[in-house]
Amino acid sequence: MNAPAMNKPALQGIGLSRHYGGFAALRGVDIAVPAGEIRGLIGPNGAGKSTLIDVLSGRANRWSGQVLMGGDDISRQSPQVRRRRGMARSFQRTSIFPNLTVREQLELASFQGDGGGVDEVLEQLHLDGFGRTPASELSYGDQRRLDLALALIGRPRVLLLDEPAAGLTVQESLDLARLLRDLVKSWGVTVLLVEHDMEVVFSICDRITVLHLGELLMEGTPDEVRKSPEVIRAYLGRAAH
Repeated sequence: MNAPAMNKPALQGIGLSRHYGGFAALRGVDIAVPAGEIRGLIGPNGAGKSTLIDVLSGRANRWSGQVLMGGDDISRQSPQVRRRRGMARSFQRTSIFPNLTVREQLELASFQGDGGGVDEVLEQLHLDGFGRTPASELSYGDQRRLDLALALIGRPRVLLLDEPAAGLTVQESLDLARLLRDLVKSWGVTVLLVEHDMEVVFSICDRITVLHLGELLMEGTPDEVRKSPEVIRAYLGRAAH
């Protein structure tokens, strides 16, 4: 008897592989993220983190394996269809329009989706005081929050974040981490987070998946990962505290 859909992982990848010519960017990676979890995805440069995000979000071609969302096979669905099903992502570089105001950008994203949610997102991301401000006039930290706000329009069920703290100060990174934790708690969104800032990763992630050379190195709690000799050798360089 099949388990109810509510017990299925919010996001799952089975046997995910991707090759660029003779180079294997992913080698049979399995990942399953339960609903309401913040899952960290870490590893050295070239480990396959962004490739995995691309495959899960539908932005990769020439890959093999299976992607499921809530137990449903979405492997052949486009990024647009996945978005309508409740999957959103952000990118390493912000995708904002400098000449549009904060509200204009969110309204545009809302119009392209299911509509609504602009005021709620502005409030949740603490951007409600910047509605009429052109994005070009925001600080870099506020631009990163706007980028996250664009991904959150429509209240996605699954959120894929590719280095959301890139370029932020230590304080801005910690503020963003707390914001993400609050969002998961209040909205019930499931997050897969690629991030090089280990302070952010270890402070907010429930579990962490570690990739190395396109393969799954280990998966565990932050405490298990920071103490793993294999992870220390391959990535951290020393035990993280």
